[in-house]
Amino acid sequence: MTAETGIPFRPSLSSLPRDAAVIDVGSNSVRLVIYRLEGRAIWTVFNEKVLAGLGRDVARTGRLSPDGVAATLTTLKRFRAVLDAADRAQIFVVATAAVRDASDGPEFVSLVKSAAGMDVRVLTGEEEARYSALGVLAGTPEADGVAGDLGGSSLELTRLRDGLPCEGLSLPLGAFALRGAEGFDVLRARTRTAKVLEEIEQDFSARVFYAVGGGWRNLALLQMRIAGYPLQIVHQYEIAAADALDAARFIARQSKGSLDRIPGVSKRRLETMPYAAIVLEGLIERLGLERISMSAYGLREGLLFEAMDPTVRRLDPLIEGCAAMGAREGVDHDLGPALETWLTPVFSKLTPLFEGRDRKLTAAACRLADLGARLHPDHRADLVFEQVLRAPISGLTHPERAFLAAALFARHTSSASPPDGALLSRILSDDRYQRARALGAAVRLGCDLSGRSAKLLARSRLEIQGAALWLGADDRWADMLLGEQTAKRASTLADQLGLGLKIGGAKAGR
Repeated sequence: MTAETGIPFRPSLSSLPRDAAVIDVGSNSVRLVIYRLEGRAIWTVFNEKVLAGLGRDVARTGRLSPDGVAATLTTLKRFRAVLDAADRAQIFVVATAAVRDASDGPEFVSLVKSAAGMDVRVLTGEEEARYSALGVLAGTPEADGVAGDLGGSSLELTRLRDGLPCEGLSLPLGAFALRGAEGFDVLRARTRTAKVLEEIEQDFSARVFYAVGGGWRNLALLQMRIAGYPLQIVHQYEIAAADALDAARFIARQSKGSLDRIPGVSKRRLETMPYAAIVLEGLIERLGLERISMSAYGLREGLLFEAMDPTVRRLDPLIEGCAAMGAREGVDHDLGPALETWLTPVFSKLTPLFEGRDRKLTAAACRLADLGARLHPDHRADLVFEQVLRAPISGLTHPERAFLAAALFARHTSSASPPDGALLSRILSDDRYQRARALGAAVRLGCDLSGRSAKLLARSRLEIQGAALWLGADDRWADMLLGEQTAKRASTLADQLGLGLKIGGAKAGR
């Protein structure tokens, strides 16, 4: 059932669980990612990358790096063996800027065909930009602004509007394109970046920039450490433009040796990180950006997203991801939607705290209601908290992620001491944390009252009437549903909401 329409969703063939693989032959890295697709939810189950440096020489010689070609062919033969053994149903093999721009690109494609048995699709700059933008939208459907995917040779920019990728282009601003003959020259790189961006700044100005690419992910991780940020998850981590600018300028000033001494900085990204920093600095200054939102989704996920059934693409990744996680416990698959329907009369009357996304977060929490059902009860609350906090689910910001984790902790215990209270206090405001506890208590009430049965839950009602929380049941069902345990759970919820409690009898106001 979709959260927005309430219309039951009947799976098509393409929405059923299946595997897919993407091989991305980039200018710097060659990567194989195997995914498990559960409808709209995208899970990574295997991820291997080799920094082959295929495009290292293209800007200087016009040809692919010989060493890069050799490393790439060796890597692709291994990937072929992995995929043959796994018998994946759907495989995408794409190449980007280096192969596209090199004079020997067609020769390389033929070599791959003969050596690894793969047909490589060489993307145009516009296609690369579009797929990267589709990947951002696959992970962040509400994205509105400009998406930028920085690779080894190029930067793809695409405007995002109304949930769709609009105009896009490819710019020669990757590390290999900016590097001079003498190596990294900060003045030369800044001058070149400014000149390229000057020509497009009017068309791509935006408040929010969605950053894709390993160089920027590592920059974000470094900025997290500088700021002492407690949740080390890159996807949908948001940075104010001023803070991102400070981090970019800090990185641009460092030597390779200095970067190497910083804990947590990827050793394989030391060469390209200063260029990524300079390009981000130029984008912030030229496009008038106010906020940088990191995206772990990009070109590869964009390919998968486009291949989905249109009905599946319209579903919400957060709700579908939570539903897929919850379904693995093997409990009543109707329970999550039933809980959402049951709780809506209460939570729809509360003051919104998440800018129009409160109902979606309630729906997500309901679909996680029995996550951890098979875990030991003495540790269930803590383990579920950690799992939800760090789950690879897309479509939620860091505050929303912390909110769901706190709610699911409260779903399993009345304790007010979650495993990482300091993290929650840093990311969640007091009113959001209190709302999370109330939501968890409400889910716990619904599950205990009904024995986790959607059919039994439908025999009861939960509403706010004036200054009281009212809980009742259909005729002949009250004695079976409104027992001592139910009263205890309802009292906890009423206290969390700051309301009185009325159980049974005619609904107030009737």
